[in-house]
Amino acid sequence: MNSPSSGSTASSGMPAAPVSSTQLDPVNRKVMRRLLPFLLLMYVLAFLDRANIGFAQKALQHDTGLSNAAFAFGAGVFFIGYALFEVPSNLLLHRFGARTWMCRIMVTWGLVSAAMCFAHTPTAFYTLRFLLGVAEAGFFPGVIYYLTHWFVQSARARALGLFYFGAPLAFIFGSPLSGSLLELHGAFGLAGWQWLFLIEGGMASAVGVWAFWYLDNRPADARWLEPHERRLLTDALADDARDASAHGPRNLLAALIDRRVLSLCLIYALIQMSVYGVIFYLPQQVAALLGTTVGLRVGLVAALPWLCALATTWFVPRRADRTRTHRGWAIALLMLAGCGIAASGVSSSPVLSLIALCCAASGFIAAQPLFWTFPTRYLSGAAAAGGIALINSLGGLGGFIAPSLRTAAEQGFASKSAGLIALGVASVLAALLIAALVRRETAPVAWPLHPSAPRVR
Repeated sequence: MNSPSSGSTASSGMPAAPVSSTQLDPVNRKVMRRLLPFLLLMYVLAFLDRANIGFAQKALQHDTGLSNAAFAFGAGVFFIGYALFEVPSNLLLHRFGARTWMCRIMVTWGLVSAAMCFAHTPTAFYTLRFLLGVAEAGFFPGVIYYLTHWFVQSARARALGLFYFGAPLAFIFGSPLSGSLLELHGAFGLAGWQWLFLIEGGMASAVGVWAFWYLDNRPADARWLEPHERRLLTDALADDARDASAHGPRNLLAALIDRRVLSLCLIYALIQMSVYGVIFYLPQQVAALLGTTVGLRVGLVAALPWLCALATTWFVPRRADRTRTHRGWAIALLMLAGCGIAASGVSSSPVLSLIALCCAASGFIAAQPLFWTFPTRYLSGAAAAGGIALINSLGGLGGFIAPSLRTAAEQGFASKSAGLIALGVASVLAALLIAALVRRETAPVAWPLHPSAPRVR
C-alpha cells in the first residue's frame, strides 16, 4: 500500500497549497459514510469473537471441567499470539493493501473462532485461543493505520471515535445475540456455547470475503470519489505525512525503538488491562447482580454500559477535535473508568454497581480513540505501520495479564472486590502517565522523553 504522500502533487516534488478544512469537510463526510459503517461491522465481529467466551464461560467450564485459573489463562493467551504476529501482519498489510489483507485476517479468524466449538479439553482451549490471536493479529492496528490513509489529523479522532463504536455495539447487539445462542443448547446435539462460537465465527468469515470486494486501498483507487475529491484528499494527506515525517522516526527500525512509542505501549497496556479485566467477566458480574444465570435477560442488562459508552464515544472525540483537547479528555475519561471499575466491585447496591459499570465502560471506550491520535500525529508510512502495530501488540499484553491479575487479587485478598480495585488502579495509572508524558496538543505533540521534540508554543 502506498503512503499518503503518494499523490500527484507530492510526487512532483512541489508542496501543494494548504487545503482548508472547509474544502475538506464534504469529502471527509463522504469517506466516513462509505468506510466507517463497514469497518464498524468488522470491529463488532472482532470484538464478539474475542469476548464471547465471557458468555460461554460457565457452560464451557461445566462441560469441559476447566478451572477458574485455566479459564483465565485461556482467555488471556489470545493476546500472546496476537502480540507475536501483530507487527509482521501490519507490515504485510502495508505491502499488500487493506482489501487483500483484511480479507485474509477475517476469514482465518472466523474459521478458528468457529473451531472453538471443538474445545473440549484444556489443551484444545488454550491452542485455539492462541491461534485466534495469531489469526486476528494485525486487524485493529491495520484499521488504525488504514484510517491514516483516508483522514487528516484534524478529522482523525472523529473517524476513530466512530470506529470505536464497534466495542459498545458488539455488546449492545452482541450481548443479547450471545445470550440467545446459549439458549440453543441441545439443538442438533450441540451445546449452547458451541452454537455461540460456530455462528459468530461463521459471520466473521463471510464479512471477510465481502471486505475484498468492498474496500479500496487508498483514495486514488476510490471510484466513488469524484476526481477533484481524490486530488483534494490526496494533497491534504500528503501535507499531513510531511508534517509527521519531519518530527517522527523516519523508518521502521527507528519507530520500533522510539521512546515515545515504547511509552505509549505501556500506557496502552494499562488501558487494555482495565478493558479486558471487565469485559471477560461482565456477563458473570451482571448475572451475580441480578441473582440469575447468563442468558437473554443478562445479555439485555449487560448492554446498558455499552449504550452509555456509545453516547460518550459519539460526543467526546468530536469535542476534542474542535478544541484540540485530546490529552485532557483522555486523562479525565481514564480516571472515570478507574473509579467506575473499582466502585462496581465495592458497592453493595446492584443499581449503583450497574451505574459504576456504565461509567467504567464509557471511560475506557471513549478514551481509546483519543489515545490513538497521539502516535498517528508523528508516525507515517512504514514507521506508522510498524509503530502502531507495536503499540497495539505490546499494549495488548495487558489483555493477557488482566484475567490472571484479577483472579490473583481475588484469591490473595479473599475478596471479589480486590480484583476490580486492581483493574481500576491500572486505569488511573494510565491517566497519570498520559498527564506526565504527553504534552498539550500542538502540531505535532511534544514529549518530555524526547529531547529533539519541539517545545509547546
